[in-house]
Amino acid sequence: MDAAELKKLQTPIKGRYRDDPDAAVITLKAQGAIGEGVTCSVDTGRALVEAGLHPATGGTGMHACSGDMLLEALVACAGVTLNAVATALELDVRDARIAAEGDLDFKGTLGVEKQSPVGFRDIRLSFDIDGDLTDEQLATLMKLTERYCVVYQTLKSSPPIDVNATMG
Repeated sequence: MDAAELKKLQTPIKGRYRDDPDAAVITLKAQGAIGEGVTCSVDTGRALVEAGLHPATGGTGMHACSGDMLLEALVACAGVTLNAVATALELDVRDARIAAEGDLDFKGTLGVEKQSPVGFRDIRLSFDIDGDLTDEQLATLMKLTERYCVVYQTLKSSPPIDVNATMG
């Protein structure tokens, strides 16, 4: 896809959202069901992923780890966003590799130490870009990728999460 194709695709969508701001608010959904052996099957819309305990918490390593899935979502979103920004700005990016890694202290997750945090304490996102870009173009590409990456911004801003349970 080139810049003209992307603009042609997105211009009417942007116009609709300007005219009707409420139309831009979409609720994305995910669902899962618990399974055998401390697992949860999640329908991704493309495949069924069976998530389970990480080996550091007693898992076998045979199931997807939700922490890994979070990092994978960050990589996917950052890659798509970088590609869209590069396309829209007609930047010469031939290839890009995106990686994310995060540090977890499993003492928190397992309740070994109450003061140990549950969740990632550090996440690092890196890009290895093959292209002909000036320093200014690279800086703009990275600034806009960070600005428009939904998963990055969600992790950075930590929105409130409403949790509820029903008996059925």
